[in-house]
Amino acid sequence: MVKVTKVLLLLKNMIYESTSPLEIIRFAKYYKNKGLEVLVVLWGPMGILLGKRGKVGRNRYEEEMIECIDLGINFICCHLAARIIGMDKSELMDGVNMVPSNEVAELILQYQEEGQLVISL
Repeated sequence: MVKVTKVLLLLKNMIYESTSPLEIIRFAKYYKNKGLEVLVVLWGPMGILLGKRGKVGRNRYEEEMIECIDLGINFICCHLAARIIGMDKSELMDGVNMVPSNEVAELILQYQEEGQLVISL
């Protein structure tokens, strides 16, 4: 059995009434505190909203995102999903990087081949 050293967290839906964004943030902090390398992928037209700067609404999650980034948790955003809703790189929070969609697909494959942890919400 492979020792898990990395975790890939995938967030596809950013619905404010949903618990998915908060779960992703909590899982990311938990696994980082366990000493794992954590990468959060924001994908799908709704998932990428977690990385948007200056969100409005009841649950903005920005303080939690900044805390995660300060802990060394990496966030990437799918370029295709951003393009679908007309969002560009300049609208992302500092510390959230935009990547091509094929890179997201490759990451999922890579983590699976290495026997690492992949969680999708």
